[in-house]
Amino acid sequence: MRAGERETLGRRLALILRHAPERYGLDMDINGWVETREIVDRLRNKEKRFSRWLRPHHIAALAECEVKGRYEVRGGSVRATYGHTIEIEIDLPTDDIPTALYYPCGVDEFDNISEIGILPSGRSHVHLSKTITAAVIAGRVHHSHPMILEVDTARMLADGETVWQAGTTVYLTESVESGYIDTVGEDHDELAPLVAEWTEEE
Repeated sequence: MRAGERETLGRRLALILRHAPERYGLDMDINGWVETREIVDRLRNKEKRFSRWLRPHHIAALAECEVKGRYEVRGGSVRATYGHTIEIEIDLPTDDIPTALYYPCGVDEFDNISEIGILPSGRSHVHLSKTITAAVIAGRVHHSHPMILEVDTARMLADGETVWQAGTTVYLTESVESGYIDTVGEDHDELAPLVAEWTEEE
């Protein structure tokens, strides 16, 4: 695939597997799986740009080469591992969860989070990052200077909460109570160089 074809196919997969499979007349099972052949057939019939070249192996290749682990291929089906706005039942791994994960927020959001915790906010689950750097990358999409929160996942798990590993750096949970949350200081070894970069950009 050329870069433009890969980018366009990626956007369509995100739409189908995270948000609106019905827009293409596709059936999704309770765990988010859709048959790859059916996706290919619908895209080829619905959009001329895919009609001549798209095959199931293109979707498998895109999923397997995606460094963040956004998609999973199993047999003849594919699913998104995170980012859903539709309700699915998660059956992702729950082993070897890090003792702490991270979440970005705007400064104006922190007071609310400190009272009620972290809620999904438009997605089906709360998305947490494996590292401070990954949280910064996610946070900078919406905030020029995000705050980074540390989530005590070790205590969450000990208290019976569930955390799933959804991608290489992304973890999911239903919500995070405020008692599990602390702030990461901007003088933190991993965060300080990133803050310095923001300051230079300003």
